[in-house]
Amino acid sequence: MRAKSEETLTARIARVLADRIIAGEILPGARLRQDHIAEEFGASHVPVREAFRRLEAQGLAVSEPRRGVRVAAFDTSELREVAEMRAALEVLALRHAAPHLTSAVLDAAEEATRAGDESHEVRAWEEANRRFHRLIVEPCAMPRLLATIDDLHAASARFLFSAWQTGWERRTDHDHRAILAALRKGDTEAACATLARHVQRAGYRGAQAPGGRVGFALG
Repeated sequence: MRAKSEETLTARIARVLADRIIAGEILPGARLRQDHIAEEFGASHVPVREAFRRLEAQGLAVSEPRRGVRVAAFDTSELREVAEMRAALEVLALRHAAPHLTSAVLDAAEEATRAGDESHEVRAWEEANRRFHRLIVEPCAMPRLLATIDDLHAASARFLFSAWQTGWERRTDHDHRAILAALRKGDTEAACATLARHVQRAGYRGAQAPGGRVGFALG
């Protein structure tokens, strides 16, 4: 029972810290102080250390000798790698998920796309976008693959929030609709090809975000 409780607490600590890092509330290079975090969550050092390991696995934190654990730095050169990995793994997941996609799942994914199109700020858009991508791949029933995809989405979100803190504009996601149309027709190959192009644009297109920051296409 104790192990289960500590595992749940570890997941919560890792999720909250990841959200703060992704949103830019904790800046790159900032030290994650084990004592302070343990006190905040009313935890021992054990779940905090495990949460740090999870953040390192996500690429959100780094452990440095004699300097402790710090928020990982990032630059736009990482975007291409993240996009390539997402494209390959999400297509793999979709191929396995497609035979199990129901009308109800596709309707929910369509609703997520509409929510994204109607979003007035980047955080709401990112949540809707992530929901769409998760819905269409989750029926693959491959938990390790899905966990890796989730980590890559977290990395994408960090770049997105950095680039689009201001100046967000509503947009229509035609790729999402094309993917859904192909899946409804049972054309898995067309859906996978569109998904791959859609995700890769997140890393390849050197769009200029507001304020002169380097941004990226959205996926």
